[in-house]
Amino acid sequence: MTVVADREAVRIEGADTFPPPATALIPTPPTALRGLPTAGLGVRMRERLQRAAEGAKGALTREHDHGHFFHFVPVFLGTGAVLWFCLGQPPPTMALAVLCSAVIGVSLLLAGRNPIGCRLTTVAAFVLAGMLLADFEARRRATTMLDSGVTTVVTGVVERREAGANGEWRYVVRLTSTAEPRLRRAPERVSLLARGKGPPAMLGDLLTGRARLSPPSGPALPGLNDFSFASYFDGIGAVGFFLGAPRGLGSGPGEESFGAATERQLFSVRDGISNRIRSVIGGDPGAFAASIITGERRSMSRDATEALRLSGLAHITAISGLNMALASGIFFVGLRMALSLLPGLAQAVPIKKIAAAGALLAAFAYLMISGYQVSAVRAFLMTAIMLVAVLFDRPAISLRNLALAAFVIIATTPSAVMGPSFQMSFAATAALIAGYAAWRARPRRGPGLQFTFPGARLFGEGGKLMAGTFLTSLIGGLSTAIFAISHFHRLAPHGLEANLAAMPIISILVMPAGLVAMLLMPFGLDAPFLLLMGIGLEWVLVIAHGVAGWGEAIGFTRMPGWFLPVASIGLLLMTLLRTWLRHGGSVLLAAVIAAAALVPRPPPADVLIAEDGRLVGLRLSPQSLATNRTRPPRFIFEQWQAALGTGEHLGPTDLGKAETGLPAVAEAPAPPTPPAKSMPQTTMPPDRKAPKWSEDDLRKARERMRGALKDAREGRFVCEGKSWCVARIGSGWTIITVEDAAFVGGACDVADIVVSARRVAFPSCRSGARLFTAETLRRSGAVELSLGERKAREMRVTASFSGDYRPWSVHRLYDWRSDRFQAAPVLDGVAASASASGAGGTSAAEHVSDSGE
Repeated sequence: MTVVADREAVRIEGADTFPPPATALIPTPPTALRGLPTAGLGVRMRERLQRAAEGAKGALTREHDHGHFFHFVPVFLGTGAVLWFCLGQPPPTMALAVLCSAVIGVSLLLAGRNPIGCRLTTVAAFVLAGMLLADFEARRRATTMLDSGVTTVVTGVVERREAGANGEWRYVVRLTSTAEPRLRRAPERVSLLARGKGPPAMLGDLLTGRARLSPPSGPALPGLNDFSFASYFDGIGAVGFFLGAPRGLGSGPGEESFGAATERQLFSVRDGISNRIRSVIGGDPGAFAASIITGERRSMSRDATEALRLSGLAHITAISGLNMALASGIFFVGLRMALSLLPGLAQAVPIKKIAAAGALLAAFAYLMISGYQVSAVRAFLMTAIMLVAVLFDRPAISLRNLALAAFVIIATTPSAVMGPSFQMSFAATAALIAGYAAWRARPRRGPGLQFTFPGARLFGEGGKLMAGTFLTSLIGGLSTAIFAISHFHRLAPHGLEANLAAMPIISILVMPAGLVAMLLMPFGLDAPFLLLMGIGLEWVLVIAHGVAGWGEAIGFTRMPGWFLPVASIGLLLMTLLRTWLRHGGSVLLAAVIAAAALVPRPPPADVLIAEDGRLVGLRLSPQSLATNRTRPPRFIFEQWQAALGTGEHLGPTDLGKAETGLPAVAEAPAPPTPPAKSMPQTTMPPDRKAPKWSEDDLRKARERMRGALKDAREGRFVCEGKSWCVARIGSGWTIITVEDAAFVGGACDVADIVVSARRVAFPSCRSGARLFTAETLRRSGAVELSLGERKAREMRVTASFSGDYRPWSVHRLYDWRSDRFQAAPVLDGVAASASASGAGGTSAAEHVSDSGE
């Protein structure tokens, strides 16, 4: 018998008799320690910490033994890509390559000698490799971005087209030439909207027409989504619209490569399928069906799109993992069942692998007709890896396969990791795999209730389907919530109910009918199945409209910069680990949510200025936002409302021509039109010419501005036609927005802040007023102003772009007049004094006039 004793317990190994009393075996503590009860507490704390460290080490060992560290390889790779995209000035390419090679060499040297050091250097190598891959992709794209708005005659080849909801067409045109004026730095591809009743241009046709081109939009506010980033990596250098119907010039140039010809044929097939679907089904159900099969979503009406968004069903319209899995899964099950009807064949060959190979081909065909969008490519890779796993008798659905798909996507297109589509798709898939794995590993409590009434089996299968749909919707909704809050600032409150009602229709009726219709379309037998698909989608739209009527989406203001990265770490730990260490992710995620809800945030900005200078907003209360536009641009204003959590719009008050006697800009005499070859590349719209004002008109305008400021209500704009608007803000600040550069001088004499939607000849106001013009805003992007004491001229300027510019934003520094890039931006984007000289209040500045008087 062996007795092992310590101060707290007695353990007996191989004993057949009772041990002696424990008190006889435990040594008596020294007298000095008897009077110190904290000594025992300290010992116990050290022992508990030691046991916790040993437990964590053991958990890490088990994670390593099960190969779970491979799940984090795309995480480290994606972290490097995110770092490269977010850094203001990333390291040089050669320095990254040398450092990555050195770290890999150190990792190989430490292998077998220092396991911990080897793992740490491996992590660093993957992070550096992700940065290198992002660098290579940016250099490979090298998209030429238009620097400023211009009206010109464009001629190019139609590469893609997509029908709109009101008969318009959106073309992606590869430019071959520009004229009147000829652009020195023309983009390779532009996206143009064409309206008109004529027949649309076909893919491969040469198209020409006068068009208004603009650079892709930057962030609507600092920190929001930069649309120019996605345009740069999509190869789109400008967006705009035709001024009138464009003219077709026949087929484009014949000297196209084999790859370009193949791509054009694929998009022609895709276009034909979309037209066939819309012609058979029609209306919003037809547009819905086209979005599911070919990925064309522009033809759906705004009401239907908004209903799907508010109900949480918008994910159905994207060709994501759900659509790809349903299509390939239905094909796999159908082909396997058909082959099983031949007993001899089923016994001779592995029909499961044949079905998997057929499903792989079907998924690839689905990818081709979908235009191989980013979401479709991601879904295909995930599906293909799972089907290949079936071919090699490996588990089809696993986190390892998901990690492999993520690795391939990040290695080929690192920019995808910055988008909400990539983040939400992989988050939902990882959470579903981890959730169902936990469900399968739950302890069993024996058989449940057994029903024997007629139809009990059908009832049970229906219950399983509903339970699976419920769990899928719940897990998917919770796992993507942090991304929806960060990117879209809203959550659909009734998405669970909508998915419970709609997803069985999609899975049982819509996708099977669509798959059969695609198989029969070459034979002209697809119409009955397309009509059946349309009926199912019409039911889904009824559900979407009904659920959307239950209430608006839950809005969230802009989250702190640390919210999404830290919350993502918590979600990754929860889903990618299997031991008790995953609960650390739960704690971290809960802490992030609590901190975001409870930690006070800095006060919102007082003034918002759009990047073109045409829209200016004043936020003086959490519920309302006043602007200088009666109908503000929906694209920008809706982003402002979502990010700031405001609902009510307060439009301006118009003084009117009858009261002022001053003509509006639109009625001003226009100068003669210059020759076409000398037309400047400016931000001025094609239908707006710079008017000529007399000195008396400008003097009257300045006096009217001063008078309007005295009578204006605080927090509301007062406008004089389309000439200018004035407003008073808290603490006595005044702001004037100007549509015509001729009024800028007078505005500088009157207000503290002047915003001009035109370029002006002087860079700043001599009076000390802070001036924002079309040129400064072009470089800085949208800005926010936080105002302090007016007497001290305290003003904080937060710009969307400041300091170093990246490949997708460097076009903002290009000067078309000198045909070169300017070295420094106008705004620093951090903090700025409202006075150029740093002097005190307006009394010292009113002696200097910017209007020349």
